[in-house]
Amino acid sequence: MTSGSVTARLPVPTRFVLGLGLLLAFAAAGQALTGALGLPLPGSVVGLMLLWAALGLKLVRLHWITDAADGLLGILGLLFIPATVGFLQFLSAGAAWGLWVLVMTAGLLVGAGAAGLIASRLLRPEDA
Repeated sequence: MTSGSVTARLPVPTRFVLGLGLLLAFAAAGQALTGALGLPLPGSVVGLMLLWAALGLKLVRLHWITDAADGLLGILGLLFIPATVGFLQFLSAGAAWGLWVLVMTAGLLVGAGAAGLIASRLLRPEDA
């Protein structure tokens, strides 16, 4: 962290809240952009790209968001719990798709096997 910066002199909880606000602002900007333009991307991914561009252009300094990012990484496992619960709720729906999964897996294996055989025949040395 830059020792002469204003943010370096702030208490850690204040830096955390400001960094979290900045991260949430980029996430909200990404959501707004994907909604306004109808982009087929998650807003959080677009927000991360915006943040990456802002960091690259030095519009945002890394030390502004370091405390918040480190704090979020520390509890990253907890952030996956809602997604896991949502996935588990739809496992029963997956049973109805079992036949489709089986057909797709068989098609994948047959296609990969055929591609492997064709590639091995094409790459075989001619003198062998």
